[in-house]
Amino acid sequence: MRIELPPRRRRRTFEAVRDVYEEKRSFARRIGTAAVITLLMVGVLVAKLVSIQLLQHDYYSTRADANRTRLVPVAPVRGLIYDRNGVVLAQNQPSFVLEITPEKVQGRLDETLKLLAADVRISERDIARFKERVRRTPRYRAVPLRTHLSLEEVARFEQDRYEYQGVEVNAQLSREYPLDNVTSHLIGYVGGISEADYANLNADQYLGLNQIGKSGIEQSHEDDLRGMPGSKVMEVNADGRPLNELGFRPGSAGKDLVLSIDAKLQAVTVQEFGDLDGAAVAIDPKSGEVLALVSTPGFSPAPFVDGIDNDSYQALLADPRRPLYNRAVIGTYPSGSTIKPFLGIAGLHYGAISATKTIYDPGYFQLPGVARKYRCDRRSGHGALALDQAIAQSCDVYFYQAAVNLGIDHIDEMLARFGFGKATGVDLPNEKAGILPSREWKRRVYKQGWYLGETVNMGIGQGYFTVTPMELAQAAARLATRGGGYKPHLVHAMVDTVSGDKQLVEPQALPPINEVAPAIYDEVIRAMGLATQGPTGTAYAVFKDAPYTVGGKTGTAQVAGLRQDETYAPKIDRIPKHLRDHALFIAFAPIDDPKIAVAVIAEHAGFGGTSAAPIARQMIDQYLLGKVLFRAPQPVVLATPEDQMPADGDDDDATGTPTQPKPVPPE
Repeated sequence: MRIELPPRRRRRTFEAVRDVYEEKRSFARRIGTAAVITLLMVGVLVAKLVSIQLLQHDYYSTRADANRTRLVPVAPVRGLIYDRNGVVLAQNQPSFVLEITPEKVQGRLDETLKLLAADVRISERDIARFKERVRRTPRYRAVPLRTHLSLEEVARFEQDRYEYQGVEVNAQLSREYPLDNVTSHLIGYVGGISEADYANLNADQYLGLNQIGKSGIEQSHEDDLRGMPGSKVMEVNADGRPLNELGFRPGSAGKDLVLSIDAKLQAVTVQEFGDLDGAAVAIDPKSGEVLALVSTPGFSPAPFVDGIDNDSYQALLADPRRPLYNRAVIGTYPSGSTIKPFLGIAGLHYGAISATKTIYDPGYFQLPGVARKYRCDRRSGHGALALDQAIAQSCDVYFYQAAVNLGIDHIDEMLARFGFGKATGVDLPNEKAGILPSREWKRRVYKQGWYLGETVNMGIGQGYFTVTPMELAQAAARLATRGGGYKPHLVHAMVDTVSGDKQLVEPQALPPINEVAPAIYDEVIRAMGLATQGPTGTAYAVFKDAPYTVGGKTGTAQVAGLRQDETYAPKIDRIPKHLRDHALFIAFAPIDDPKIAVAVIAEHAGFGGTSAAPIARQMIDQYLLGKVLFRAPQPVVLATPEDQMPADGDDDDATGTPTQPKPVPPE
């Protein structure tokens, strides 16, 4: 049976059960726990504030400043380049440059280009050139779209600047070359920095820069010319637009270079080549300073500075005259008869010939037991000649016999002493060495032994033997100084643009060739004087009235093979130009106190005495006298069909390379 209590009675019973004390304790515990948690949270907050305000103040201050400031690299001023007389060869001109940073355009490059065309004149060539440079440049680097903007174009751009993301117009210095193609192979040019360039340079040294030396002196002396970048702190608004300059850290300008080049001599040399292709090098024998370095044809460096478009670049590469090819330091040619004075020195030194003993020239030379005839340039022969007249008249038969008497080992040994077969070390990039063949070289390259017929060919500078114009000029300078000489170099001094201090470049003496007796040098140099100022000399017509003494030697390097009984000269107008002989000449003057040594190579120009020697004469006139006295008629460029060959010509070798003799028994 269930008993129900009255409601009032039940309420009193429950109140009697409640533990008020326990409830107070529980509440206190909760309050304490909440207080501890609150204190911990406040402690963490205070600790974080301490960390931010005190321990990491510099970091967060920098982050805060970064929202209103920008560190802008300041490109250094590139050093100028002068000739020995103060003529400017490379300078900087102020210009406004329109640049786009592809990474900041965010996939809207084509749209941005269309928008810009409304404010700035942009041609299709500009766009093609720009896209080619974008392809070769890291996306975070600004790429020039147009240089030399007008003030009106800059004003229009600034008016609509808010529309462009990642586009800037900057005032920069643009490289300029006043002598244009006259010094193009010598000075070179600057161009945009490519991905390949970045892989090989220190990025910190190129902050703010978008160009680097690409060829010539601009490349080989990049570190001297470049300078070091500085920086400035700019206050910017929310759109990133500069408002005020807050700080500046100066960099250092590049050094000015004073070259040993004589700009007037350089220009005269280019002018005297006319339409001929070739190269010429002039050296001061007493210091190794290069006075002129010409490769024709040249090219205009200006398009490369702004960023040449692909079509124009491909056109230069496809040009059959190869205007980008620096023949002076890269071109290799048979030396022709310019090698004869050095063979004369070798022959006298090793006792293979005598200065007074004659060798008879019937118009040809034959090895014992061999039917082949090695022809002389004079088919009727020179008769009996001693060394002096053999050099003066350039008798091939004399030097065929001299080479056989010497043997390839002695020839190789003496020519190596004069620097043949190795690069000179001139301060230009990509210099190439000629070939000085030897028994070991022939075995390594062709897996064959050396043949005596190849030694015969060496007697007149044909066969495997090749030289560069720079090598030939250095050898002429060493002969002029009777075995002395210095390493060729182009920089005479470097000038600090801040302090004005001038640091001269010390000449580097080459190992002297003292083992050759002075009397041998005297005999060969006397013979070279007869070649230019003796009535029987091959260059007499050019130098007979020169007001100074000259030692010289003509050379004619065969390009295509001829038949045994073929006479070359009467049929020159029937031979395609690319198969005609190269014309060469080396000289130094004055003989007793040499101040200049030159080497000239005129491609496919025929005889050295009529094509190369006049250029050398005008170079020497200009340097020694300050004016050109000799005026030769311009060589006639014969218009013959390129596919025409002599009716009875030997077309076994139509490659433009020297033919090799048929094998005869090994030497």
